[in-house]
Amino acid sequence: MTTPKQLGLAVVGCGVVGRIRAKLAKDYPGIGWVGLSDVNERLGKQLKEDIGADFYTNDFRELIARPEVDAVIVATSTWAHVEPTLAAVERGVPIFIEKPLATDARESFQVLEAIRKAKVDAVVGYTQRFRRRFLVVKARIESGQIGEVTCATVRAFLNQMTPLGEVRLTQDRRFLTPMVVSGTHSMDMSMWLLTGQAKPVSVYARSSDKIMGEHGTKDATMGVFQLDNGGIYSMNICWALPKVWPGAVYGLEIGIVGTKGAIDIEDTHRDVILASEFGQGAGYKPDGFNPESNRHVDFLTSFPPGDIYGDELWGPMREETMNWFSRIYLGKKTPHATAEDGHRNLMLTMAMDLSAKRKKEIELPIDPDELMAGLIE
Repeated sequence: MTTPKQLGLAVVGCGVVGRIRAKLAKDYPGIGWVGLSDVNERLGKQLKEDIGADFYTNDFRELIARPEVDAVIVATSTWAHVEPTLAAVERGVPIFIEKPLATDARESFQVLEAIRKAKVDAVVGYTQRFRRRFLVVKARIESGQIGEVTCATVRAFLNQMTPLGEVRLTQDRRFLTPMVVSGTHSMDMSMWLLTGQAKPVSVYARSSDKIMGEHGTKDATMGVFQLDNGGIYSMNICWALPKVWPGAVYGLEIGIVGTKGAIDIEDTHRDVILASEFGQGAGYKPDGFNPESNRHVDFLTSFPPGDIYGDELWGPMREETMNWFSRIYLGKKTPHATAEDGHRNLMLTMAMDLSAKRKKEIELPIDPDELMAGLIE
């Protein structure tokens, strides 16, 4: 058997997630060259030194244009995915894009159409698909063990450190809402589990902003979707819990009821709890972010990417990243979210925001232009 040539990888964005994926790339035998880009030269050059990367520039276009590049990871800030993604599409190489494709539904559709036209293999970063508990649930639903889904519900709790870390780098926070930034993970998980079962045809939602309103975002959004098979699905998220809330990031509860059975998922991470005189700090620790708070109780394993042992990350982000390397290097079939999944998730989360704004039910699907016009008006 002939071994494929090693690949060259471009990592655009050297923050928390870009650093994790770049470090893992150096461990994968099929990756032979790693180039980095970040507008923060100190951050980018430090990562280059730490992992022994082959190249660094503060210009992502220069990086993506390098002849060594066979694949691209886009790990910039939430609102800065579009331009590097389109540059990678122009190169025609496989792409891993951190969610979302964009924070504007029109731009998201533009990115999706470019990916379709170029026929590139593009996936979106929904790390929780690679956790054992969700994979086994997916398999059981696909095997028909609960029959046809009639009711599903998701509740997500996050402390304030997530939105505070997210909004600090931009003043344009109109679309950095609980649903678009964090609820999208719950949305993806739900829609992935329900694939082939039912699709949303309308949504009614409401939001509150008593805590995070001063930072230009919402506290919580709750909504109910009508499904095309007559079933219902509720999606609720609050990311305004106190900074000292023990969850490093996520706490989920998911319930799915079908005609032949039911599945209940308790994913709040309260099974392993640490109480210590030493402060636990934030889950995500972006460069320059000081949450000004110390948590002395921690729900261990509640940091979505995984946990560090021996200076190595162990957990779903390692599985997700290494499986993507095998996808592009060996042609392995993987459960990664597609660009179509990513665009769908954005449209549904933003439809919830529009419904909450108008205080009325929104029919689905909705055109991206109509959606954005409603959110901006």
